[in-house]
Amino acid sequence: MTTSSIDAYGRTTVPAEVRSAVGIKPGVKLHWHLMPDGSVLVRAKTSSILELAGSLPAPDKPVSIKDMNPWRRRR
Repeated sequence: MTTSSIDAYGRTTVPAEVRSAVGIKPGVKLHWHLMPDGSVLVRAKTSSILELAGSLPAPDKPVSIKDMNPWRRRR
């Protein structure tokens, strides 16, 4: 188990072993989640949804807004 400590300003250093395993580099944001059982889950936000742009092929024909509505009943 890897540990780190908190300094007087509330800062900590993410251990090198963890940084390399998760791919954390300078500038990566960490998201802290307090769980109901009192534990803390920390996630590294390493990518943006904008990186997904262009990853799917364009539809063969245009799709109307009406067809995009998920609550619309198909008949």
